[in-house]
Amino acid sequence: MDPLMKWLFAPVPLGRLAAFRTVVYVFVVLDLVIFTPWVRSHANTPGDLYEPLLIGRVLHLPTPNHLLVWAVFWALIVLSAAAAFGRAPRILGWAVFALYFEWMVIAMSYGKVDHDRVGLLVALAVLPTIGRARFGDKTLSDSAGWALRVTQIAVVCTYFLAAWAKLRFGGLDWVQSAVLAQAIIRRGTWLADEIAVIPGLLIVAQVGIMLFEMFSPLIFAVPQRWRWVGIVFFYSFHLVTFSMITISFAPHLVAMTSFLPLERVRPIEWARRRLAGSRKDAVPQPEPTT
Repeated sequence: MDPLMKWLFAPVPLGRLAAFRTVVYVFVVLDLVIFTPWVRSHANTPGDLYEPLLIGRVLHLPTPNHLLVWAVFWALIVLSAAAAFGRAPRILGWAVFALYFEWMVIAMSYGKVDHDRVGLLVALAVLPTIGRARFGDKTLSDSAGWALRVTQIAVVCTYFLAAWAKLRFGGLDWVQSAVLAQAIIRRGTWLADEIAVIPGLLIVAQVGIMLFEMFSPLIFAVPQRWRWVGIVFFYSFHLVTFSMITISFAPHLVAMTSFLPLERVRPIEWARRRLAGSRKDAVPQPEPTT
């Protein structure tokens, strides 16, 4: 078990955790306002249509109503914004996780359950386990490493379990089915329409999707210095998906930043340097004396 524990708790700079925390909490705000504003409509949805997920039934979560939906919405907006600045990371972190968990139960208890939020939910669950972390802090932390590692595992499981679901319900016939063709007919872009007419290409694409998802865990076997190539491929896969059938997987993409060296991204420091440079240029220089 020792190599496994070393892998799970491989230390990372606290600055990386701080940046990842900000990215996640900022996305929660954007998610409520931009990506899934339709969840708010459940405030006026008849309670008879509410069929809670299993976890909702186990925890006996209340049926959403106007008061509950809007209370969770505004509480998430305020608390996530505060958490994004690193304030009270444990208290605010647990509060945001609990509220967003309830928000997802409200969202997914009326029909289709999206599978692009597993990594984000795991990230929200583990971030409160880490105390204060500052941007640019190079101090290595095995606790921060564990938080990012389990988020990475959740991201990869999203791919692998998607392949397992395809095989479980569609079998090997899935790769020869009309899944992509149906998606293109329903929500395809002009680019997808141009590509779909190429004979056999959609079947090849489905084979590629299946192989990619099945072998996605190999990203952990890639040497660290080359792993970024695999992550670029992951992001490229979603870019192509969005360009063809407008499915963004935004929460998943946010969770996938756990693979990136975010400690190198220091916007506040960059802004301060730019501001200092602008002020220096604005100061009039003395005339040279003769």
